[in-house]
Amino acid sequence: MKKTMFRACALVVAVSVFSGFRDNGKNDGTPGSEQLVMQKETGLKIPTGFDATVVAENLGTARHLVVTPKGKIYVKLAKLKDGKGIAMLEDTNGDGKVDQQKFFGDFVGTGITIKGNYLYASSNEEVFRYTLNANGEVTNPDKPEKIVTGLINRHQHESKSIVLDNNGNLYVNIGAYSNACQEKDRTKGSKGMTPCPILDSAGGIWQFKASVLNQTYGNGVRYATGLRNVVGLDWNTASNELFVMQHGRDQLFQLYPDMYDAKKSAELPAETMYAVKKGDDCGWPYVYYDQFQKKKILAPEYGGDGKKTGGEKALDPVVAFPGHMAPNGLLFYTGSMFPAKYENGAFIAFHGSWNRAPEKQKGYFVAFVPFKNGKPSGEWEIFADNFAGTEDLQSPGQAQHRPCGLAQGPDGALYVSDDAKGTIYKITYKGK
Repeated sequence: MKKTMFRACALVVAVSVFSGFRDNGKNDGTPGSEQLVMQKETGLKIPTGFDATVVAENLGTARHLVVTPKGKIYVKLAKLKDGKGIAMLEDTNGDGKVDQQKFFGDFVGTGITIKGNYLYASSNEEVFRYTLNANGEVTNPDKPEKIVTGLINRHQHESKSIVLDNNGNLYVNIGAYSNACQEKDRTKGSKGMTPCPILDSAGGIWQFKASVLNQTYGNGVRYATGLRNVVGLDWNTASNELFVMQHGRDQLFQLYPDMYDAKKSAELPAETMYAVKKGDDCGWPYVYYDQFQKKKILAPEYGGDGKKTGGEKALDPVVAFPGHMAPNGLLFYTGSMFPAKYENGAFIAFHGSWNRAPEKQKGYFVAFVPFKNGKPSGEWEIFADNFAGTEDLQSPGQAQHRPCGLAQGPDGALYVSDDAKGTIYKITYKGK
């Protein structure tokens, strides 16, 4: 592999992050949330005029989910439940609660989506396709078609999130099995590899044909590279392009205490949203995005000191969020139920942090970013909060619920999955 150089790509103007926060009297990078109201049934805090209900519980590790035009909910599970990895949920009597559950698929994983008459679901190595009938029911639960096989799984960032565009293409995240592409992963003093060999088969988004069976790496295209791990991604129909949410690297303080203190390491690097096109390079592992300096900073494994910039030809994020919040779901809202401000905007499910100690953990909420003409048009805000059940989190295990997947119902409702206890929430708008 030739020495990696950052490919030229269209520069996307980054939305100002910390300067764009609503002033709430704090200086910790948290946006204002005064408008959120506690809901008695769910314990969630959501804006006035919205209502949240629990439609299903105890599903297990509920990752991504999707809702059919007939209202059936399909949920991908990261661990098998009764030997199965996909749940089909249905409210047959119209009372707002799931009263029928069916399970199928003998593989674990995260990705699931619907396009046309097909349900697509991924394991950590493959992507499958099921046929749906007119009622949105899977007709071949025991014999899915295999669309992609042989994807790398080194048991770190192994989930394969998926999305389709409107031209028959399938996009698959293949996460990097590394923190920062060091010679010895997560080891103090170990240098970064140049070029990073991981980028040959991971650390990016691969594009395949959605209707061709048994594809491998050789049939696909490395659509975008330099992405450490993307769990949340979605196709923006307003701008006709792919958007992804990257999990930033960890352990700046633990590995480089001479350059970063614990507090700075808890906030850096930013969790970043990119609008990616074919051939784009987002910079990992050579650079990370610093939301305070609003710059791409050279990673310490590659000679950086926390101030040196790098990656001049690498893509800038369109939005940057505080570090270590784990954006696991991304959804562009195209429904008509919510007020006009939400039209074509982005919802992001933050799974919650682990690498912030001794600072408090952050995340565990659903955020919203307004969009106009396919681009962010204002500051981001917390839309649904208190999934964790407490603000005093010292570790992720203390969180009662952890948001993971997002889906839009046929009526425009927003569904949120929780992979801690397997709860599915439905958020609707009732009006003020």
